Amino acid sequence: MHPARPFRVDDRQALLAFVRAHPFVTLAAAVGGRPFVAQAPVVVRELDFGEVALDFHLSRGNALAPQVVQGFRAVALAIGPDAYVSPDWYGSPDQVPTWNYVSAEAEGLVAPLSAEELLTLLDDLSAQEEARLSPKTPWTRDKMTPGRFEALLRGVIGCRLNVERLEGTWKLGQNKSATERAAMVAALGDHPVAGWMREVELEPEGL
Repeated sequence: MHPARPFRVDDRQALLAFVRAHPFVTLAAAVGGRPFVAQAPVVVRELDFGEVALDFHLSRGNALAPQVVQGFRAVALAIGPDAYVSPDWYGSPDQVPTWNYVSAEAEGLVAPLSAEELLTLLDDLSAQEEARLSPKTPWTRDKMTPGRFEALLRGVIGCRLNVERLEGTWKLGQNKSATERAAMVAALGDHPVAGWMREVELEPEGL
């Protein structure tokens, strides 16, 4: 995460909402001295006693899959929109190029899900994503030929990242003057980052 305090986000509910809105995460782990990276869609679980987990599945052919049974620590990174910012946009001298972006990072121990938990995950994941396609009638595995889903299921492993650290970076020019930020927003036009910058201007106390 970006070290500058103005960009740091610690609001757990805001971060969980962000991950739910951007659920295709990049997982990074170091196992046996070797770095690994995987990508997977997640389902956010708010568990008992305030605990949070990210459930996901991997192909059994994924290099990380054999490591899940013994467990390993990983970081999951959810990313939103990003945009290059030109120094010419500020309307003030001695600026340098930068990049505005929004992201959230979750760190914790990855462990395997049971067979029953994997089924629940896959049903919940498809329901989560099908809901984004409303008013389309949601797809369910009941539409598949009997036995086909079970055959494909053997090719994946269910995983849970138990979140111990959750924080985010919303780098949206909070360290610039109101005039400079307004100029940046105008230059970005209808870019999604401009929308994020407008929201942050309205709610600076959340940062």
